[in-house]
Amino acid sequence: MGFYTDRVLPHLTDKVCGARVNDSLRRRVCSGLRGNVVEVGFGSGNNVGFYPETVERVSGVEPADVGWKIAAKRVAASRVPIERAGLDGQALPFGDGSFDTALSTFTLCTIPDVAAALAEIRRVLEPGGTLHFVEHGLAPDESVQVWQHRLDPIQQRVAGGCHLARDIPALIADAGFEIVELDRFYQPGAPKAFAALSLGVAR
Repeated sequence: MGFYTDRVLPHLTDKVCGARVNDSLRRRVCSGLRGNVVEVGFGSGNNVGFYPETVERVSGVEPADVGWKIAAKRVAASRVPIERAGLDGQALPFGDGSFDTALSTFTLCTIPDVAAALAEIRRVLEPGGTLHFVEHGLAPDESVQVWQHRLDPIQQRVAGGCHLARDIPALIADAGFEIVELDRFYQPGAPKAFAALSLGVAR
């Protein structure tokens, strides 16, 4: 780790991921969440204002202390009880079948062992529970993929291990989930190498 990763990057991530252009994405991905929710990659709490009425409690998993400090006001103002309940998405401190739904937003690009994290999310979901996700990753166009692979080493260095070219839907399916909803698109107004998004629900 280091000063940049621990102190600076959480603020940059809050600004970039918390931009208003992402509000509609957060509203869409949070729709359908219910009951007890595990949010892997809670970050600075940018999803808090978008939890629907059907959410009863949120257990946030987030390694960055600074991220949680930034989130403090959002957490305090939330009608939904929120607790910091873990530090590592690859080893969740919960029993099997503990949650009704799970949420991941702009997180699976960064977790070092994403397969382990997805296996853990599947383990802690109740039978029939759903994972709601919006992630950037591998673009559908080969010409864009070329640039993603070129830029990926730089992206990982400056963005705390974030990968540009992970095939998120394929990784989710490989983890044993059934993807029941999926929308793949480029976010308008951003370079395509950074803006290939997947938004969906997996069971």
